[in-house]
Amino acid sequence: MKSAQNPTWAKRHRGLLKALTLALFLLASVMPLTVLANESEKSTTFDGTTTLQTIITSSHRSEQNRLRDKYRHPAQTLEFFGLRPNMTVVELWPGGGWYTEILAPFLAQKGQLIVTNFAPNQNKQALAFQKKLAADPEVFGKVKVAQIDPPTELTLAPDNSVDMVVTFRNIHNWVKAGYADRVYAAAYKALKPGGILGVEEHRGKVGISLAESIKTGYMSLDGVIAAVEKVGFKLVGKSEINANPKDTKDYPGGVWTLPPTLSEGQKDRQRFLTIGESDRMTLKFVKPKAS
Repeated sequence: MKSAQNPTWAKRHRGLLKALTLALFLLASVMPLTVLANESEKSTTFDGTTTLQTIITSSHRSEQNRLRDKYRHPAQTLEFFGLRPNMTVVELWPGGGWYTEILAPFLAQKGQLIVTNFAPNQNKQALAFQKKLAADPEVFGKVKVAQIDPPTELTLAPDNSVDMVVTFRNIHNWVKAGYADRVYAAAYKALKPGGILGVEEHRGKVGISLAESIKTGYMSLDGVIAAVEKVGFKLVGKSEINANPKDTKDYPGGVWTLPPTLSEGQKDRQRFLTIGESDRMTLKFVKPKAS
């Protein structure tokens, strides 16, 4: 075989050499860009200056979760509550972690997120949530878990140590279980004087009975306010951020008829998708400072 150093060989194959050189140059140029693109897809970096909106639109959240933003309005809701990145915040009953995905990175550098969870061997959702936290230490590595076992064990944090407690669509479950007042009291105990309790909950028709609330998941606005204030909180704000006037609140299957549950399956599915998620109250309470 002739060497590429041979002038005759090089002359005969000059075109081939040029093509090979160009191909190698292009490959060297493209490979770093490809690697960087792949790394960008795999990693998400947040710091103390990352805004809520940046976190909300970040790829660490699933497309399915981001599609619900139009109903849940996370940025507006958290801003209404007064969330700041240097706060210590307790999220009550985080469920699958929809809001945890936003709160965790926002508070990671300057604040602290505490989430409640049942013992992982108690139910599948508790185990799934624990696995979710463990699977992404970059996002959830600094989250603390307060293990609860209501109604007897409801310690959220040391007394007077928390800036904010938030709950999203949980009150109807607490009322049904019979320990809503104990959860409110636990939140009050954990909050600093001047601390905030932020509430989002399915809003029922005016005058809805307790029995109907338990059956349908829709709660009385006045009833929720009265129950929360009974333990010492004071209502300081209401918002229509999560209102939905299309919600008629008269479905045989209750609030679970609507997205995201869609308990009726394919029956009238498009109708319920057109309505969207439930009409919700959004309330801000404060633990009064000592006079």
